[in-house]
Amino acid sequence: MLRRFVVSLAMGHAAVIGRAGGEPATAPAAALPTVQEMAAAETDVWGEAAMRQPDGASYDFFAGLLPPLRWVNTEFRHYPIMLSAPLAAQKVRLISNGSAINPRANKPPMWKESGFAVAFSVGEPDEPYGGNIERLDGPRYAEGWLPIVQTTYRSGGATYAQEVFAPVEPDLTAAGAVFVRFTLAKGDAGRVTARVDFDHPIHMEQQLRDEAGRCLVVFGPHWKWNESSRELRADLRGGDSCVLVIFTVPAAKTALAATAEVYEQHRQTCATCWRDRLARAVRLETPEPMVNDAWRSMVVGNEMVAVGDRMHYSAGNAYDHLYEAESGDAVRAMMLYGYIDEARRMIGPLFEFDRQATRFHVAGHKLQLLAHYYWITRDAAYIRERRSMWRPVVDLIVTSRQPAHGLLPPDRYAGDIAEDVYSLHSNANCWRGLRDMSVILDEIGKGDEAGSAEFLAEARRVRDVAADFRKSILDAVARSERHDVRPPYIPVALLGREPPPIPLTSTRNGSYYCLVAPYTLGSDIFGHGSQREQWLLDWFQQHGGIAMGMVRSTPHQGQFKDEPGVNVLYGLRYQLTLLRRDEREKVLVGFYGQLAQGMTRETFIGGEGSRFVHGDEQGRSFYLPPNTTSNAIFMQTLRYLLVQDWDLDEDGLPDTLRLLYAAPRRWLDDGRTIRLERVPTAFGEISIETESRLAHGEFAVNVAAPPRPVRHLSLRAPLPRAWTAVSAHVGGEILALGPDAT
Repeated sequence: MLRRFVVSLAMGHAAVIGRAGGEPATAPAAALPTVQEMAAAETDVWGEAAMRQPDGASYDFFAGLLPPLRWVNTEFRHYPIMLSAPLAAQKVRLISNGSAINPRANKPPMWKESGFAVAFSVGEPDEPYGGNIERLDGPRYAEGWLPIVQTTYRSGGATYAQEVFAPVEPDLTAAGAVFVRFTLAKGDAGRVTARVDFDHPIHMEQQLRDEAGRCLVVFGPHWKWNESSRELRADLRGGDSCVLVIFTVPAAKTALAATAEVYEQHRQTCATCWRDRLARAVRLETPEPMVNDAWRSMVVGNEMVAVGDRMHYSAGNAYDHLYEAESGDAVRAMMLYGYIDEARRMIGPLFEFDRQATRFHVAGHKLQLLAHYYWITRDAAYIRERRSMWRPVVDLIVTSRQPAHGLLPPDRYAGDIAEDVYSLHSNANCWRGLRDMSVILDEIGKGDEAGSAEFLAEARRVRDVAADFRKSILDAVARSERHDVRPPYIPVALLGREPPPIPLTSTRNGSYYCLVAPYTLGSDIFGHGSQREQWLLDWFQQHGGIAMGMVRSTPHQGQFKDEPGVNVLYGLRYQLTLLRRDEREKVLVGFYGQLAQGMTRETFIGGEGSRFVHGDEQGRSFYLPPNTTSNAIFMQTLRYLLVQDWDLDEDGLPDTLRLLYAAPRRWLDDGRTIRLERVPTAFGEISIETESRLAHGEFAVNVAAPPRPVRHLSLRAPLPRAWTAVSAHVGGEILALGPDAT
């Protein structure tokens, strides 16, 4: 049922609304700390400065503070853009400055090689396309998000435009085909050169072929082949275009022509395919076009990294496979954006994932992923059908606890640290997985007469184990926490003597603490709003764990040794904890910090980590892009800014739905709208449309409520600071109104 909520407004003192956590609405301007001062600070000095802005954190505040992400540790140096059809196995590597297709990284084992390289240059004498950043415009996506990559480059008085995309037709997809078009956008004459780096003989028969007759490159009008230099050259006049089709995997003979007409046909088919896939997602429109482009490109990006029903962590590098928690977070993000069927299929491979060194960390996240899927879908049939999938995971946890203290056997401190410890985050997340499954089994048992006794008995067994398990974990925490520092330090390694790292990133273990401790926050093992939850948050915020709202990390070995930076994707549960605690302003710091400094400009590609200063004035270094979990934290944070479904009484059953609680104030400026349609929640799909009419003293919200009952439903209007809410009504009913317009 559609309901229209109307909030009546008045101009008022800004402090009436205030900030979550009691921060002042404004503060005197102060000189911003330098990059070096920010990196050395133990508090988030730039984030605090962002919160002091009149409307809080913003993209514009952060965007100019650092050079953009650009460089990777390969010979091609410019970050890659991976292109493919949806969920396709074969990917294509486009270098982001437009300089090459599938060039050699020459950085084993961290980067993989695929296909043969084609490098582009322009002009006469020629220079590498995109070689001078000052003369390069882009890359960017067509329409802001379609995976049709566009750049322009100025050389010798001419401007060349390049456009690249991966076709979606099955035969071309299997061969990793990519269309490349150059256009002489400005100038009377110009030349484009494509150098083919293929290790075997090449035959020219209207197409470039290998010795077996398989197609390597299809070229259209204007191109001429030079056998001795292994170059295709195209001499262009103003407005002319030339087209190539490059096959990552040499293809059988093809009648494909590289004409302008064929290019446009395949381009249109590609665009239609991706528009159709996006139409299956939620409709989410904010007043910030960049935010809209970002989430759309991330949905597309995740589908270009995934291979069938496997949500890989990355593509084209050593992370081109599954990781349990990380890939699970990406699957959850896609689920929350409406890709329910894909999520259902992707759960199975993640349950098959087996990494013995972190088996309990893995087990806990398997069960939590399944539980989240159940609450969003209420797909009891899947739980029943896949009992043989999840039951061994439950049994592993239940039967592995050690009698002496009730904890699980040692797990790795972190995936990269081969130090076995009684891991707090592994134990806590296994507890959470058991607790969640006990509630789900109880609900299914009560609604399923045929198997009710069996499911109810299993629910009781798991619930009792989970309750005892939590006591054991909290007892071990009490015996392990350090009270000789402030705030008290909660270690990852229980029942040991883990020294508190100050600042957190000063040691290798401390840097990994930043990555794994948020998993403890996400488990809710300590209880909502508890003292220990506060200690853990305070340790991050007071001892160098957060920068621009993102989780910090400093490598202590390898190429980036002692280079401080952030590892944004591991901050997801830190962000969700702040959202649940209603600390909106801090969440928005991380949201805009990531948008500005945790991903590439206009292509919205993240890596596993990035450095503050490693690079130059044209760009900074980041690690092994693309990254589906980096996409996931942005997508999930955006969703929870607007729609939050929580279990706030901590009984395992979702009970609370909060709408617009963390929306940026500027999104409610006069005349602005927010639209959400078909957003999956634990209570069913919900749709929301807002209309800000500040000039008329009114803010209106249309809500199509979800079909399942919600115990606590509330809506907040996070108004611009000059405004305060004076009343609210739906129809003729006057609603209770809190001081923060809730």
